[in-house]
Amino acid sequence: MEKIIDENKQGESLVLEQKESNKRKLFIESYGCQMNFSDSEIVASILDQQGYNTTQNLEEADLVLVNTCSIRDKAEQTVRKRLEKYNAVKQESNPNMKVGVLGCMAERLKAKFLEEEKIVDLVVGPDAYKDLPNLLAEVDEGRDAINVILSKEETYGDIAPVRLNSNGVTAFVSITRGCDNMCTFCVVPFTRGRERSRDPQSILEEVNDLWNKGYKEVTLLGQNVDSYLWYGGGLKKDFDKASGLQKATATNFSKLLELCAEAQPKMRFRFSTSNPQDMTLDVIETMARYNNICKYIHLPVQSGSDRVLKAMNRLHTREEYFELIDNIKRIIPDCAISQDMIAGFPTETEEDHQDTLSLMEYVKYDFGFMFAYSERPGTLAERKLEDDIPLDTKKRRLNEIIALQQKHALMRTQEHVGKVEEILIEKASKRSDQHWSGRNSQNTMVVFPKGNYKVGDFVNVKITDCTSATLLGEAVGYSENN
Repeated sequence: MEKIIDENKQGESLVLEQKESNKRKLFIESYGCQMNFSDSEIVASILDQQGYNTTQNLEEADLVLVNTCSIRDKAEQTVRKRLEKYNAVKQESNPNMKVGVLGCMAERLKAKFLEEEKIVDLVVGPDAYKDLPNLLAEVDEGRDAINVILSKEETYGDIAPVRLNSNGVTAFVSITRGCDNMCTFCVVPFTRGRERSRDPQSILEEVNDLWNKGYKEVTLLGQNVDSYLWYGGGLKKDFDKASGLQKATATNFSKLLELCAEAQPKMRFRFSTSNPQDMTLDVIETMARYNNICKYIHLPVQSGSDRVLKAMNRLHTREEYFELIDNIKRIIPDCAISQDMIAGFPTETEEDHQDTLSLMEYVKYDFGFMFAYSERPGTLAERKLEDDIPLDTKKRRLNEIIALQQKHALMRTQEHVGKVEEILIEKASKRSDQHWSGRNSQNTMVVFPKGNYKVGDFVNVKITDCTSATLLGEAVGYSENN
């Protein structure tokens, strides 16, 4: 639940510039959060060096990979249906095709896919992608291959991801892997391992490389970015064993943000995801200091009830969350805030649900990612808590949360009307090829007539109208960042 899941991207197959020297065909599609899509870019980069060109034609693929998510049951069911489709193609027209599962679902189910269900040739966990060439050699020799070892070090700092299906304007850069927060509803600590951070120098090198290639915006990505801590390598939990020099020269998340903002002052920076108990005042103050750090924070809370937060093992209270919200609004008055919310967590009472609604009334979020609780295998909640809320009750509570969020979202977009805001043009509008679409600093999509502008331009747009999700306006000129 901690990661934003873009429903429009689910099942997207990736496309890469073709190399004449590459003779094999790779079909790779991704499900789940931004982290998975970022990992698919890394996988494509590795396989590009192994002689694979990407294809969107499943029937001609030598290797089919699906990068998976274990956070929601719907994602797993979709992946299983896709595996059935791959195997149908394999049996009907492409018997030499190899099928592999990557990512969190691979880590959770491990050998089950290979030994019990016999539906794949390859199972690769989130930290084993560097081992893909060796695993593929195993498969080529007729053996099933599995590598689901979770690394204790940042694994991909020296691999430049290939940007696939990219608009050439915005990109993700991974800064951490894993998570130490044992939220009872979440499988991430078991699938992506303990928290470890990437060398800030390699992050800056990737950011600079993206700028040189024409990218204008980077999202720093991690399961819990506020926990970022580099002290020369090693797990965050071992920081107390570090030397005095390591501690004195360590880089935390606010410092990393500052390094990025100063390295490329005309590039915009976002980050996702934050955890309330780990977000510190220095991060908010750094955001306020730099205009090129976007004024948007995704701040999952999951519930407004202290009792439910404790059952979820969220390491903050309702009041502590309010204090954080107050600090954000005090230091960055125009900052947009979004939420993740779970309806119907085990033992949730009507009073707990009302606490969630009252918390939403206090914050008045700009956006929300809201779900009815579904029990995930391998989580602490699955092992220790009975899924005791009737489905009808979950749905009713979820609908009430969604209705309130839509009300607040409209109120928030209306606050932009009449203002002139900087927009980074990302692509043509879905509804009209005569209009551009791009986001403002607060992450709201803005649509306006194309004029003579182009993708990648920073444009000042006067906001004239809105819906609950989109701002409408007219361009009034280039911004100073252009």
